[in-house]
Amino acid sequence: MAFVVFGLMLVYAGFFLKWQWVRNVWFRSVHLVAIGVVVLQSWFGFICPLTTWEMGLRARAGQAVYDGSFIAHWLHQFLYFQAPPWVFIACYTAFGGLVLLSWFLVRPNPASRN
Repeated sequence: MAFVVFGLMLVYAGFFLKWQWVRNVWFRSVHLVAIGVVVLQSWFGFICPLTTWEMGLRARAGQAVYDGSFIAHWLHQFLYFQAPPWVFIACYTAFGGLVLLSWFLVRPNPASRN
């Protein structure tokens, strides 16, 4: 989550601060794929496999587990924010759109052939 959120902020900051590393095609590709996976999971109603794994490990350790997605759980914990699933889907989709838009506004450099 931090990679996706802070990665986008760094891309736009890097554009204004002329940081060339934010145009690295590998960084940008991994970043785009990461948010793409989140958006697709939300559209199809899948819980992240890492969340499922975490809940399984918590249950085996005798700790309390939570329902729903990791993001929704922690947003609720930090902000006491409850919303229907469509709100999170809309937020993920909008954020994914911002990441996709960054490909056109802050174009990655083509991969070198070295």
